[in-house]
Amino acid sequence: MMNLPWFKRKGIFFIPVSIVGWVLLLSALICAVYVFITIDNKRHSGSDALMNFVFHLIIIGAIYSSIAFLTSRKQKA
Repeated sequence: MMNLPWFKRKGIFFIPVSIVGWVLLLSALICAVYVFITIDNKRHSGSDALMNFVFHLIIIGAIYSSIAFLTSRKQKA
């Protein structure tokens, strides 16, 4: 595995500091937009689309945060 960190932690957020980190962030954003468009095309109401999208957004965010946490720079104590 690479010795360079992919992310830097700022509070509760993970900021990409390498090309791999930026690719992962852009992939997560593209995935979220694709999921929203797919859900919106099949929706019955606006609230139905938002409820389904929020669930998927939480899953995407959890995966992104897990990877970022495991590949982030360790904070000095």
